[in-house]
Amino acid sequence: MKTSFKTIDDYIADFPPAVQEILQTIRATVREAAPEATEAISYQMPTFKLHGNLVHFAGYKNHIGFYPVPTGIEAFKEELSVYKQGKGSVQFPLDQPMPYDLIRRIVAFRVAENVAKAATKRSKG
Repeated sequence: MKTSFKTIDDYIADFPPAVQEILQTIRATVREAAPEATEAISYQMPTFKLHGNLVHFAGYKNHIGFYPVPTGIEAFKEELSVYKQGKGSVQFPLDQPMPYDLIRRIVAFRVAENVAKAATKRSKG
């Protein structure tokens, strides 16, 4: 894999076609749930930003990593319990159906969280 990506398109193009399709669908799912978010590459991963980092995702040999920060994992811990997790990450195996609806709902949760944080900061500023 490349070590430096400029765009999400560059990142996705580095994967086999079947994984590219999954990554593009995740990208579209995030865009649908967060239409105001901007795309970026952060930590060499596709990233969506809205009042700060919203979510990251990444392709690996056997899974898709999804990074909605610890609050995004905690809010959906029951539904995510069937997947391998880290503090702010979850792994969706490539040999299982991708939970696109769950991804959409987590992103919507993160949008509401970041918008509320930004509003609080504005009211204090």
